[in-house]
Amino acid sequence: MNKKAVLLGARSEVARELAFLLAADFDEIVLAARNATSLEPLQQHLSLTADVRVTCCELDVLQTHTFDAALAPQMDADLVIVVFGYLGQQEKAATNEAEAERIMDVNYRSAVLLLNRFARAMRSRKAGTIVGISSVAGERGRKSNYIYGSAKAGFTAYLSGLRNDLFGDGVHVLTVKPGFMATPMTAHLSLPAPLTVSPQTAARMIFRSIRKKKNVKYISGRWALVMLVIRNIPEFIFKKMSL
Repeated sequence: MNKKAVLLGARSEVARELAFLLAADFDEIVLAARNATSLEPLQQHLSLTADVRVTCCELDVLQTHTFDAALAPQMDADLVIVVFGYLGQQEKAATNEAEAERIMDVNYRSAVLLLNRFARAMRSRKAGTIVGISSVAGERGRKSNYIYGSAKAGFTAYLSGLRNDLFGDGVHVLTVKPGFMATPMTAHLSLPAPLTVSPQTAARMIFRSIRKKKNVKYISGRWALVMLVIRNIPEFIFKKMSL
């Protein structure tokens, strides 16, 4: 039986690394992203180095009216992963509605609308795996990124509910909570080395979690302890902190 994996947001470095790993378990990989022609080098490389069929799909996550037409041929996917995200600029988003809308739409609204489509298809087949890459930023609002964090909090809650809803239908949902990753999205930030992972390391951890059918996976495990502490700081202290 042909097994298909769909990567939504395949231009990211993590998606690229995941594609190479998934080639070991899947017969077909679909790379979906805006400006799909930019994915052709990855498509060609995968096709040459792995025994897997690779196709590219044009998908602009902000153009929700195009979702059905773009993804109709992919609704038979056995695995779908939301890899895309947009960190944005907190200071700008606090005063600029367009920036705030983009942060919320990319990280929550579009992700939910896309996954709802795959969830319906997987429920009807009683099989499949859905993976959503959320963020530790969604666990508690901080002044440095609370608009982004609130969108990720919503996405995390959505994935939790979806996991609960689909469990009885044989569909598994994995929530991935990365901390700091060394990617172009964070290149302008000064990140603490002990809490920062490479896209290659993140992809390996996600891949293993998919195979093991984990429910929630922090990237890396140190973030589980960090967020445990942050979640339990009393609010009267937390509101005075600069995080």
